[in-house]
Amino acid sequence: MKNNFLKTVALFLVIIAFSACEEKKEIINYPQTDLAINTIIPKPLKVIPTNSGFGLDSSTVIYTNQTVKGFENVGKYLAEKIKHQINLDVPVNTSREESATRMIFINQTDSLPLTSPEAYELYIKNDSIILNAKNAAGAFRGIQTLRQLIPEKSNDTLSSKPMWVIPSGKILDEPNFSYRGAMLDVARHFFTVDEVKKYIDLLAYYKFNKFHMHLTDDQGWRIEIKSWPKLTEIGGASEVGGGEGGFYTQEDFKALVAYAADRHIEIIPEVDLPGHTNAASLSYPFLHDANGRAKTPRVRTDMLVGYSSFDVRKDTVYSFLDDVIGEIAAISPSKYFHIGGDETFATTKKDYLYFVERVEAIVEKHGKNVIGWNEISQANISPNSVHQLWKEVHHSLEAVKNGSKIILSPGKKMYLDMKYDNDTKLGLTWAGLIPVDSAYQWNPETYIEELDKDDILGIEAPLWSETISNLEELEYLAFPRVIGYSELGWSVQKNRNWEDYTKRLVGHQSFLEKEKVNYYPSAKIPWN
Repeated sequence: MKNNFLKTVALFLVIIAFSACEEKKEIINYPQTDLAINTIIPKPLKVIPTNSGFGLDSSTVIYTNQTVKGFENVGKYLAEKIKHQINLDVPVNTSREESATRMIFINQTDSLPLTSPEAYELYIKNDSIILNAKNAAGAFRGIQTLRQLIPEKSNDTLSSKPMWVIPSGKILDEPNFSYRGAMLDVARHFFTVDEVKKYIDLLAYYKFNKFHMHLTDDQGWRIEIKSWPKLTEIGGASEVGGGEGGFYTQEDFKALVAYAADRHIEIIPEVDLPGHTNAASLSYPFLHDANGRAKTPRVRTDMLVGYSSFDVRKDTVYSFLDDVIGEIAAISPSKYFHIGGDETFATTKKDYLYFVERVEAIVEKHGKNVIGWNEISQANISPNSVHQLWKEVHHSLEAVKNGSKIILSPGKKMYLDMKYDNDTKLGLTWAGLIPVDSAYQWNPETYIEELDKDDILGIEAPLWSETISNLEELEYLAFPRVIGYSELGWSVQKNRNWEDYTKRLVGHQSFLEKEKVNYYPSAKIPWN
């Protein structure tokens, strides 16, 4: 590793020396800048301005560490986004050193003064930008910061060519939580691969690293299971409101996993069990608990919950789940498999506990750790399991006693399907209204007094899709609230301030409009 670092740094120094000898550099009198006055979201840990600038122009070249996996891809991604953002071509690892007078260098180092694997430091100087990171994930987070520092308009008076001036200084940054997620319910309404990809792109810009896909529910089954084809033939053909539904082939899902991985986001699949299973039981009636409280399976296009259940005492149910979990686990690199476990009103408590414990064994058999909604903490399961708080706090306290970690997704604070206000045209209200300021102004570390920060794996913003059926509607409920959640997951509490955040959020208005994001224009934000 040390030799690789020295080789890369030596290459960088040779390039600088060669360029200096071959071409007399144009002297640029940069205007005074202040890196501390920025619109970066999420807010970095530490910013040190040096009051000058770096001129991004047609002579700029990106160089990356080429001996550590992923760094060159990060450089190529940055070049692609610069082209999209300001229509400037920036070559990556070019051999034409004589044309390079300004460089962006993406470097691997093991000596960052920060502990997170996603940490990075960004040095912005007059003729170079150096991004240091421990791995490609950290480098990827760092280039999102750099993208946000590139101005929309060039300064055409400093040089003979257009130049985008980036304020100089140093940024030292790492996330507060290792798990920063968003969830999309693709079961109540189906979202196409391209729609999901756009959401992933936007989440990547704001440094999210987990994407939880709620793949099954009463109204639809959205993932191909080759050993049980009727799940998608029948269960995938419906959705809330009576639409035609849809599903992802296993190739579709693998493509989404790869797309997210290129953006250093991990996809976590969820099959919701043993309730929320009407679509599965409609496809294969033997799964249905016909002797209990569950209602007879039929095509469901409503928004009701709590009426379905598997027959948890049948061994054939677990054979079925072994196939389902096994096929999904085989195409899902995540170490986690989400088993749902919420709102099982048609399952007795005794049956529920028995079921969760048996399903956890199946998940572990296929090399995964269980994540479940907070109700699963009632069962006797492994401390390796992760419990997602959405409602009952006492469940999470029980989970922590068991040694498990908690993901915070409190409905009254983080559910993106809640209306902003009474006039919001989409969304629900069962957990209350969640205006933009309420979504931002709380501290995950102290949300549950009895929990220590070390008990909290991170936070996740779920978006249930009962009232939305396309990307435009998804964006309306998610943005701008999900941007605030990115800051709650990444930035330390002492760096978070509502007034400061609103000013920075206004700075993102042009990005949202350029990306054609249908954000909700909350009156609580002083938009331009």
